[in-house]
Amino acid sequence: MAPTDEARTTGQPGLRERKKRETRVALSQAAIRLCVLHGWADVTVDRIAAEANVSVRTFRNYFAGKAEAIAASHLERMLRVADDLLARPVGEPLWESLLHAVLAQFVPPDSSAPQNERWREGVRLMLAEPALAGEIVKANAAAQQELAKAVARRTGTDAERDVYPKLVAAVVAAGSAVAVEHSLRADEPVPLGAVLAQVFDQLAAGLPVP
Repeated sequence: MAPTDEARTTGQPGLRERKKRETRVALSQAAIRLCVLHGWADVTVDRIAAEANVSVRTFRNYFAGKAEAIAASHLERMLRVADDLLARPVGEPLWESLLHAVLAQFVPPDSSAPQNERWREGVRLMLAEPALAGEIVKANAAAQQELAKAVARRTGTDAERDVYPKLVAAVVAAGSAVAVEHSLRADEPVPLGAVLAQVFDQLAAGLPVP
């Protein structure tokens, strides 16, 4: 699809692209919300579409099924991490910028109070669903590719030729996933922001042996 005049002149997506992205996000969030609260088996595409106030046909225009819809949130979040990274002060150390970018998307300041144990258990069960695994892998690959481009721009490297931006993107994705899993599976609720800060502190330090 050719970019709109707005996208060509401003470097930002045009109105149509923004609306499509908003619809994708709304459908993905509806799928996650329903699956977490009601369980994977009890959630249908029809129900997701109704939750997002769109037709089933609209859902099918964006996603092949609920697994793809759920995984889309991971890609969207990492795309925003890449955008936030490029918006950070130029002189800020890379890993500090990455931590701020990740925290802004994983633990936004306007987020609601920590979810209760029912929600945490629902998220754990959803993420353990075999049907979701393949879509998460595909979304993560796309996310790393886009984040690598942002790292390359930030560091003056080449996202295609240099190993560094690809490695940083892979480490950020892995570190964020570890933090989320640790926060979800801890015996006592652990704030995700605190775990992410610990993860990135260790990454910035070169993963010294404890």
